[in-house]
Amino acid sequence: MYNEIYEKIKKHDTIVIVRHIGADPDSLASQLALRDSIRLTFPNKKVLAWGNSSARFDYFPRLDKFEELSDILLIVTDTPDKKRIDFSWTTNIIDSIKIDHHPYIETFCELEYIDDTASSASELILELINNTPLLNSDEIAKTIFTGIASDTNRFMFNASSKVLRLVSNLFDEYNVDVTEVYSNLYMRPLNEVRLQGYIAQNIVVSENGFGYVKISNDTLNKLSVDSGSAGNMVNNFNYIEGMYVWAVITEDIKNNLFKVNIRSRGPVINIVAEKYNGGGHKMASGARLSTMEEVDLLLKDLDESCKIYLEERVIDNED
Repeated sequence: MYNEIYEKIKKHDTIVIVRHIGADPDSLASQLALRDSIRLTFPNKKVLAWGNSSARFDYFPRLDKFEELSDILLIVTDTPDKKRIDFSWTTNIIDSIKIDHHPYIETFCELEYIDDTASSASELILELINNTPLLNSDEIAKTIFTGIASDTNRFMFNASSKVLRLVSNLFDEYNVDVTEVYSNLYMRPLNEVRLQGYIAQNIVVSENGFGYVKISNDTLNKLSVDSGSAGNMVNNFNYIEGMYVWAVITEDIKNNLFKVNIRSRGPVINIVAEKYNGGGHKMASGARLSTMEEVDLLLKDLDESCKIYLEERVIDNED
């Protein structure tokens, strides 16, 4: 599969790389590392990375400005379904590739490489580079490591022996400043620390071990944070005893929707999220909903998933 992807890249002179809406470090890292590797390998090709980002990710290389193009190879990273791609589909696409580590949802590219056992899309890009003539560098290696470290939360989740070997080999070959990477990923302004305190004080936990907090636009304004910052806080509540699934619901006035970020320490949640125009991994998913009524229905289903999970644990212990 790696050679097939490489041959398509080699064949086309104009390449655009995109990823999902609501950029996160892994989606950006996989997109930008692939762009920079192709540019380094094929200096005469036009290779662009498109999409919206956030000022909080200004430690990454810059994205490219949109321009009218034709006859492009489109490469989509870190996105399982077409509706979540940060791309207008108005450009003339003559070929397409998907590289993703989410569970399969739908086919929308000519060539698709999906490995849902991988820790991150960045891991897949590293393997693509390692197994083809695509070139790497210190800067590209740093970008890739940032994506892997983020999606594994510093190798606390999905840290297989395979990805640990890949990163070890990456460190042997390239100069990656781990302290700088972690500083970029985990340094927080004071207003975000105060937001974390607000979430800790206001999180509601059901008798089934489902926790959630709703953050209104007024609260975001009062704390001087945006909806993206609030959603990212979901990863900071992994260790609350007796809580198996938790969600952060953020009002996004700009886009007239509610963002729901969901994490789990047991119950499978992506199936629930898919019912509500969302999806993701079994233990890390999200959704974007139009009304609070839809949000409440999603929360009810997540609570039910916790209840079923606890009941199954009791049965297993009895056996």
